[in-house]
Amino acid sequence: MNLPNTLTLLRIILTFAFILFLFIGGMQAKIAAMFIFLVASLTDVLDGFFAKRNNQITDFGKLMDPIADKVLVLSAFLAFVQLGIVEGWMVVAVVFREVVITGLRMLALTKGKVIQADGFGKRKTVWQVSVIFLILLFLIFREGGSGVFGFWIGSVEIAYRHAIYALMLITVVFTLSSGISYLVKNREVYSNAKTR
Repeated sequence: MNLPNTLTLLRIILTFAFILFLFIGGMQAKIAAMFIFLVASLTDVLDGFFAKRNNQITDFGKLMDPIADKVLVLSAFLAFVQLGIVEGWMVVAVVFREVVITGLRMLALTKGKVIQADGFGKRKTVWQVSVIFLILLFLIFREGGSGVFGFWIGSVEIAYRHAIYALMLITVVFTLSSGISYLVKNREVYSNAKTR
């Protein structure tokens, strides 16, 4: 297995460690979770970089890279719902888009076509990762502010929660728009399936 594909699989493994630390109480555990998340996100940049530089672009990488992204991002969003930070319906909308597009990719594979991430999809992922990072900062500030430094007050949390809600609304719109873009660009995959 080449280096880019190894980094892709490493991203999935790091997701489990990220979730483990996310649910451990205390500021140190949240900082560790954020660090692991950043490392996992960095593997997304590095696998593409090495694949292009070393001419190691494979069908496995084209398929698994976006799947590894989904595993990391959806795990984070689902964890945030469990922690009571993000509205469940927002994550359901994001999951719905990812399931539909993954289904489209699987259908395309049966026809010998690999649908890799396009520019819109990559920007969507960058936005999602940025929002997750900001939510992790919220968790760190809340843990440190209320338990360590004593500056966290109700009004600060309310303001941050409103900001998270707004960012997640944008995330939902961005994510669904990206999904529609994939469906339109690759309509021959499912339109051919209907005519059979």
